[in-house]
Amino acid sequence: MSTDTRNIVIVGGGIIGCTTAYYLTSHPKFDRASTTITLIEASKHGVAQGASGKAGGLVAKWAYPKELVNVSFPEHVRLAQEHDGTHRWGWRFVNCGSWEGRGEPPSTSEPGTGVGAGGRRKSLEKTLGLPSEADQRKQRMATGLPEDLNWVRPELTEAYSAMAPAGATAQVHPYLFTKSMLELAQERGVRFVQGKVTAVNIESSGSSRQVSGVTYVPHGSDAPEKLPATHIILAAGVWSPRLVPALPIVGTRAHSITIRPRPGTRIAPYVLFTEIALPGRGVRRASPEIYARPTDEVYCCGPGDDSPVPDTVDDVQVDQAACESIREHVASISRELAEGEVDKRQACFLPVVSAGGGPIVGEAGEIAKGLVIATGHTCWGICNAPGTAKALAELVFDGKIKCANLNKLKLSNFV
Repeated sequence: MSTDTRNIVIVGGGIIGCTTAYYLTSHPKFDRASTTITLIEASKHGVAQGASGKAGGLVAKWAYPKELVNVSFPEHVRLAQEHDGTHRWGWRFVNCGSWEGRGEPPSTSEPGTGVGAGGRRKSLEKTLGLPSEADQRKQRMATGLPEDLNWVRPELTEAYSAMAPAGATAQVHPYLFTKSMLELAQERGVRFVQGKVTAVNIESSGSSRQVSGVTYVPHGSDAPEKLPATHIILAAGVWSPRLVPALPIVGTRAHSITIRPRPGTRIAPYVLFTEIALPGRGVRRASPEIYARPTDEVYCCGPGDDSPVPDTVDDVQVDQAACESIREHVASISRELAEGEVDKRQACFLPVVSAGGGPIVGEAGEIAKGLVIATGHTCWGICNAPGTAKALAELVFDGKIKCANLNKLKLSNFV
């Protein structure tokens, strides 16, 4: 794929697209005199409006596929060190555990609070009848609950186990990371365009097919424009098949909320994968994931659904009942979360390879030379963005991927 003059167009301003823009400008062969890079995003609100801005931000050595993880994790560490990721995008190592127990209806808020305009939950400071500190210590010892995990109720815990050793799990704030990657890329000459790409343009010459550019409609205009390209990197998540129908990508809608605890409440740095026996009649269980963030904000997400993928990321609908269920579930095991205020209720679509496995990363030469695909990262897009981006930068500038053997992630393996 190597060529002297390169006009690179990246379609999609999520974490894959923005991080790829950064890695392209960081490659030793990048030269602003001979290479132009344009990133086009369809959302009117800027980058990271889909899964990249509404994910938990987990970065793990135990993620998959290993070929990408083994590159991505050390790259996350390096990026945080070089660009002050701790302050810029909330980078830190975290504990990660599996929690099992039962939920109880929260009893720390007045009836009716949180309902209606301006409503806010308020604690009644009810402590009578709670287990003593000695009983809680016994419960922690019996279940393995860590002493510093201060935001789940020990008396409701039946079992806790660490999912990974220290140093194997970290986190970023995905919106801040994505935004930072674009900003760093723009400092090196990347052009950011807001508009909806409507076509990937391909020219044929005999049996050869080569990308020639994209057609897009800029925001604020109804007139389509063409942008020439020698390389097109398609990183549009679940919307990628709208431009290349051969891609076997489907979407899973996932809901999440963020909770801000009461002022002064400290939330220990844990990520929990829970299994909660819900209160009430019958056997009901829920498995929300809970991510404590450095600001003490807590991110919580629930199961996915198969709602149809809308026209653009700005058209994604949020099911308020699904968000409320997540809040009820996490509040049933944590006073801190029950007393906190829900800040965001949101939904996004995760790109999934319909045949299983994935993601799809590499040149789609069977469709056209110069067409590069990077989608289908499921729930590990945040984790695997640096590895994907490094591989694509090598593919564009060196003609092959050097950092890892990603042959099993080629499109030809999935179609």
